[in-house]
Amino acid sequence: GNQCADGIEICGHPSTVRGDLRTNFGRVGKFMKLLVDIADSTDIADLVALERASFPGDRITRRSFRRLVRAPSAVLLVCRSGIDLAGYGLVFFRRGNSIARLYSIAVAASYRGQGVAGQLLACMEEEVRARGCDRFRLEVNADNGAAIHLYARLGFRTFGRIEGYYEDGGDA
Repeated sequence: GNQCADGIEICGHPSTVRGDLRTNFGRVGKFMKLLVDIADSTDIADLVALERASFPGDRITRRSFRRLVRAPSAVLLVCRSGIDLAGYGLVFFRRGNSIARLYSIAVAASYRGQGVAGQLLACMEEEVRARGCDRFRLEVNADNGAAIHLYARLGFRTFGRIEGYYEDGGDA
């Protein structure tokens, strides 16, 4: 099959050591090469830096990232362009549960609006299906219009609202 060295299929694209994805970012004739892979301990410093740059609160700590790269109940994907960390996505799974949870997704400011989040979500959705889950849920800050629009465009639907969900009191 189309598997990475870790034995995890990433988006059904052929790969050898890493999930190698070539994505058109909407610039005429210009392509950027993205590598999407399962995160490992060498990614932690970049993950922490992206987390700090992306979220004012409710951040994943260095210690948590160290645990998550080894956790069987989680898939932590990184998306790189060259040596740059363009983004990451984190999905949680529960044994015996058919619902996967998108816990976090972040895209570096210089890569926003270029399709990185959509590519990460597509890869996470493939992993969700591969693990036998039939539902993929997430919470999103009610003030994050760009994310809400992206999720809706990708087929997610709103099914509830949780008041005061976030550390800063924001609704999900």
